Amino acid sequence: MYSVTKRIDFCYGHRLLNYDGVCKHPHGHNAVAEVEVRTESLDDRHMVCDFSDIKRDIKGWIDRELDHKMILHRDDPLIAPLRELGEPVFVSDENPTVEHIARLIFEQTRAHGFPVVRVTVWETPTSFATYQPAD
Repeated sequence: MYSVTKRIDFCYGHRLLNYDGVCKHPHGHNAVAEVEVRTESLDDRHMVCDFSDIKRDIKGWIDRELDHKMILHRDDPLIAPLRELGEPVFVSDENPTVEHIARLIFEQTRAHGFPVVRVTVWETPTSFATYQPAD
């Protein structure tokens, strides 16, 4: 089995609803996503995939959708005032925890056709979450 992992740096803000801690307040993170793709055989270039393909497709999606945006739950009352001010917002169907963000990136990587097996998002230098399907 072969695997490669691409590191993608991005910044985002969020806050958690129904949470009784400091993360209930708007705040930001300098995040690092690690996207691991795996295959049993190499392609005709002798690669799992080209790092630049992951950069183009997945970093491109992160840059457009998540980077320097407030990631908020669809029920968050901050969405309307932020949009009125012209601030960039990414609306999520789930509470925007780092676990959920890891799953979002995983799903986008899979949707782009990469044989992704794991996405880890470092929210801080000492705290991360990983999404990896059970199968």
